[in-house]
Order: sequence, then structure tokens, then C-alpha cells
Amino acid sequence: MSEESIRAERLKKLDLLKAAGMEAYPVHTARDCSVADFLASFEEREQSGRQAKLAGRVMSLRGQGGILFTDLFDGTDKVQAVIQKDDLDDALFALFSNAVDKGDFIEVSGVAYTTKRGAKSLKVSAWKMLAKSLSPIPDEWFGLKDEEKKQRERDVAILLDHELRAMFERKSKFWNAIRQFYIARGFTEVETPVLESMPGGADARPFATHHNALDIDVYLRISCGELWQKRLLVAGFPKVFEIGRIFRNEGQSREHLQDYTQIESYEAYADAEYGKKFLQDLYRHIAKEVYGKYTFEIGEHTVDFADEWKVIDFSERIQKEFGLHPLTCSEEEAIAVAKDARIVFTETPNKSRAVDHLWKKIRKRISGPVFLTGIPVFLEPLAKRHKDNPDTVDRIQIVMAGSEMGKGFSELNDPLDQRARFEEQQKLRDAGDDEAQRLDTEYVSAMEYGMPPAFGFGVSERLFSFLENKPIHECQLFPLLRPRIE
Repeated sequence: MSEESIRAERLKKLDLLKAAGMEAYPVHTARDCSVADFLASFEEREQSGRQAKLAGRVMSLRGQGGILFTDLFDGTDKVQAVIQKDDLDDALFALFSNAVDKGDFIEVSGVAYTTKRGAKSLKVSAWKMLAKSLSPIPDEWFGLKDEEKKQRERDVAILLDHELRAMFERKSKFWNAIRQFYIARGFTEVETPVLESMPGGADARPFATHHNALDIDVYLRISCGELWQKRLLVAGFPKVFEIGRIFRNEGQSREHLQDYTQIESYEAYADAEYGKKFLQDLYRHIAKEVYGKYTFEIGEHTVDFADEWKVIDFSERIQKEFGLHPLTCSEEEAIAVAKDARIVFTETPNKSRAVDHLWKKIRKRISGPVFLTGIPVFLEPLAKRHKDNPDTVDRIQIVMAGSEMGKGFSELNDPLDQRARFEEQQKLRDAGDDEAQRLDTEYVSAMEYGMPPAFGFGVSERLFSFLENKPIHECQLFPLLRPRIE
């Protein structure tokens, strides 16, 4: 039977409910416990005969004649409900038989009851419709097989795929574990603007829109409030963090999306060296709280968070692999070596992009977790220079399973140096690099009031997708897709 025919039949059942005086979509339910709570107290309820009112979705219907069985799922657990003609009013039993379908939400009243086969059940004495479904849900055992349909009909896919549902429950635990870690260490959770007149805090292409009330062009943020959070350090907050959505109008891949969630944090009177221990503790906390383990198989890599985290020097590794030293080479040399390494530039070639691409070729072979250090100043306009080598910044980047998995650094708090670096970034933009950062004079002005030394850090939900060993779009509840062509 086609879906159109099934829908037509179910519309007729709406008329049956109406004729019987039963609402198909009532406002109120008298549900007094969840299925999980009912099963947890099952033995006591069966002995005492205490009534229960449950509500949930009909996941299956079976039986015939004077006895019917349905599996009821309410999001907490699943339980069998037994509907016997002898236990219900004849009209009510007949209405159930003729009007209830798989996918409907119903309320059932009754007592705990163990069947002859030992199944913990609810023996139903009354029922009512809560929401009549008009479209059929696929068979629970086979679910949705088409991968694109799984992405488009996420609600049905999650309903039928218990592992998919469990993954999103783990994702909730992932962010809660991070939040708990920060709050336990005295951080204040903040919210910073999502719409900005000037995007900053990252090298990325923004989404642009227009603010009608103010009649100005604005951008969706490309970082999780980095410059705003550092202004809060100026304001006297010693420890702040934000978990929020960011937007980058760039390419899409197994580990890149255009809108995703990120954590960023800033701690006054701390630096990158302090950050190493802090981040090891954070990642181990996430692994233990969410997964109960420290070792993960991710693609071709084995990653063990309990291992010693080694340190890799950025320039030394590039020189070893390509014979090019990022700190002393010319722009022409960097571009030539990158092209020899078969790198295809999707942006205007310059030294920064060439060196960054060379590193990314190396990174793919690193299992980690490791700390990457020694990054050139020209690749990080917001980090403080390293005291032992002012051509590099005091930054640590976590690398694992061949990818960047978090970045932190000693924050630049010298307003003159910050202005000079912003001006260099603006020159790159003017030369055609639309991912270079803008000259943010308001941020520099705030810094001139005095900003304490601080350690800043950020990591996105890419970390979660890697721990799950899945493409990042599969780890989002509702990934953005092109509209379906009818």
C-alpha cells in the first residue's frame, strides 16, 4: 500500500475517533509516571495492584480477536501494553482495534502484569488517543536505509535507530562534561554577541546579512566570542567561557561544517605552559565521563589520552619534511615548495597559506594527542610572542588522529603589537585573502585600558565527531541539506 493510501485510511480513522467522542489531539494527558519509572517499580506495583497511567508512541501492534499487544515507547524506555476485550468496555476495545495504528501516541491506564512468557507489561483497563499519526513510520527492525533520507528525516531515523539516539545522548553528556569541568574550576559562563559589525577572532570567511532596525550590514560570528571574552578580562572577570554556535561560510568536508558548536575560554594570569596540564585534564575528563575509557580508534589512528602528550615544533617538523624553514624562507620559496608538494591553492597564494598547507600535509600522519608549538607569528595574530623566540607565538595546538583538535595560547595583551599585527592582516585582506582578519580598532582601544596576561582556548564539536569516529555532519541532529527537489 502506498503512503498516500495509508494516509487516506488514517484520515478515516480520525473520523472514527470523532464519531466515538474521543479527541484525536487532546491538550491534557493524565500520565502519572514514565515508562522507566514504571519498570523500576514494577515488582512493588504488581504486588500492590497500584494503578499506573502511561503515555507514549505505539511502536508495534500485534494480536487478534480478544487480545492485542502493543509496545509503548515514551523516550525513557519501552513497555508492552496488553489490551484484552474482557478488561475494557466493548466499544472502547473496538475503537482501539479499528482506530489505533503504529506511530500513534496514546495514554493507557492499568496495572503491572507479568505475562505467561515473563514479559513485564501493563494490563490495560482504559486508553485514549493523544496524537493520531497520519504518516506511517518504517519498520523498527529495518529502519531507514537511504542515507540521504536518514539526514532529511532525522526525527524518524532517531526514533528507529537506538545507536543514533544513544550518540546524541552522548553528545549532550559531552557538552555537559565540559561545562561541569569549567564551572568546577571557578569559570563564569557568558553569552557574547552572535551578530557583529566586524567579525573577528579567527581566520575565516563570514556569513553576511543586514540588520533592518539599525540599517547596517552585520556578520554572523566566526569565533565563540573571542574578542568579546577578552574584553571581559579587561572588565575584571578572571575566568570566563562560552559554549555557543559559530558560523563560517567555507567548504564542507568530513570534519568541516558551516555552523557548529564551540567552547572558548579565557583565564587571567595563566599562560600556554599552564594550559598544557589544564587541557590534558579536560580531555581526559571528557573521555572518562562520556565514554568511560581513554583509548579510541579513530580512522587509521589509535589515540590514548592517558599516554604522555609529546610536543612537536612546527618549524622544525616542516624543515625536516620539506627542507623549508617557515621563519626564514621568502614568500616565493614557500609558495614554490607548496606547489612542488602538489598543494592546490583555493585562495590567493601567500607565505602564510603556503606554510599552513604544508603543515596540514604533515598533520595527517600524526596520531597524538600531541601539543604543537613554535607556530610563526604570521600565522597567529592574536597570540603573545614567545619569550625565547619572538618570531613565534606562545601557542599550543592539540593534534590527534591527523587533525587539529583544539587550540590555546598566551593571549596577546600588548595593544601596540596587536594593532601592528591587525594592520598586517588587513594588508593580506586588501591583497585578496578574504580569510585574513580585520583591523578591529574597538578591540585595540579596549586593550589599551589594560588587559591581564591570560590563557585562551577553543575546541569545537569536531572533537566529539572524532571520538565517535564519524563524519561531523552525521553527529549533528539536523545537518543542513539542499532543499529536496520535488
